[in-house]
Amino acid sequence: MKMDVLLGLQWGDEGKGKIVDVLAPEYEIVARFQGGPNAGHTLEFDGIKHVLHQIPSGIFRSQILNIIGNGVVLDPIVLKREIDGLGKFSIDYMKNLVISKKATIIIPTHKLLDAASEKSKGDKKIGSTLKGIGPTYQDKIGRTALRVGDILSPDFKEKYEALVAKHKTTLSFYSHPLDELPAMEEQFFAAVEFFKTLNLIDSEYVVNEALDSKKRILAEGAQGSLLDVDFGSYPFVTSSSTMAAGACTGLGVAPSKIGEVFGIFKAYCTRVGSGPFPTELFDQDGEDMRKEGNEFGSTTGRPRRCGWLDLPALRYSIMINGVTQLFMMKGDVLNIFEQIKVCTHYELPSGERIDKLSFEITEQEVSPVYKTMKGWNCSLENIHSYDSFPTELKDYVEYLETELNVPIKLVSVGPDRTQTIIR
Repeated sequence: MKMDVLLGLQWGDEGKGKIVDVLAPEYEIVARFQGGPNAGHTLEFDGIKHVLHQIPSGIFRSQILNIIGNGVVLDPIVLKREIDGLGKFSIDYMKNLVISKKATIIIPTHKLLDAASEKSKGDKKIGSTLKGIGPTYQDKIGRTALRVGDILSPDFKEKYEALVAKHKTTLSFYSHPLDELPAMEEQFFAAVEFFKTLNLIDSEYVVNEALDSKKRILAEGAQGSLLDVDFGSYPFVTSSSTMAAGACTGLGVAPSKIGEVFGIFKAYCTRVGSGPFPTELFDQDGEDMRKEGNEFGSTTGRPRRCGWLDLPALRYSIMINGVTQLFMMKGDVLNIFEQIKVCTHYELPSGERIDKLSFEITEQEVSPVYKTMKGWNCSLENIHSYDSFPTELKDYVEYLETELNVPIKLVSVGPDRTQTIIR
């Protein structure tokens, strides 16, 4: 048995949470492999909207085991808040939620470091969510971080104090105030005590033994491929590997055990924070797109930047991930447009046209070259099959499929579970 991987192909917010929830009945395990509480996965069913930040999106299916893998950075405070929020839905998290002892812990001073670093960048800030993600991954790479298993150690407090002392030296350099720290620490240690009661495991064994037992596993990514620390629009990226390869290191699974790679993309593009965005719209179309798609961050509430679909960027993400199936999300957001544009190439300042996402694209302005298509300009609310799609929407889907050379197997036409059309 091989593990399937589901990930975003743009700058995040593609709708991964909804699709994990839709696909979950086909799997026995759903596992998060990277990221932290800077990711918000939104699910909507039975008239209720749910936003998860660290818990895998299979948590609402009682028969599914949900694993938080070693590649994740965990904030105990946020995790406790999330679990408390699940209480009213009678979810037995002690039965279907387990956490890797090798996952890294976000401590209060990581958040202070995040704020201090972002403030020091001035106009060149990257748009961090200030959740402490970057500094935590820095400590992980620097081999000074605390991991989930450490909270069970009798000298956890000493390890914590040693790391905080290191952080305070850096915060002193930035002249960053520490007034908030005592209250943050009180909340943190209360959450750690709760954390100790959860199922903390060596998840790499659980995952591999499950595969050997022919169990179906879906690995769930956070953020999007264009925010990958190696292959994204650096330095305006997240701090982890958001692509399919990250599922191997984030769960302890060999590359040979990866099966299907499901790539999710919006029918248009959005981005939160700073960084290049060739198809970004600054006109009424962009504002209408934002309003129609309710494009505001599920974690931060920040308005998302909106633009037309970018084929060179999408092809790039498909290539580096080895995508085998595509899922197109939020097709209904384009209902309002009489004409729809798709970026086919970039034009450089020299006048040269390219269709690749080169290293230089983050350093120089490029102009999108568009193909214009007729929009369907009607509601999709009562659509329940692909055959019922307006001709113009079918044309859009089939054009993209031809250009990307990967089958589009699913089209989402609304936020609810039921508004998901399988082709």
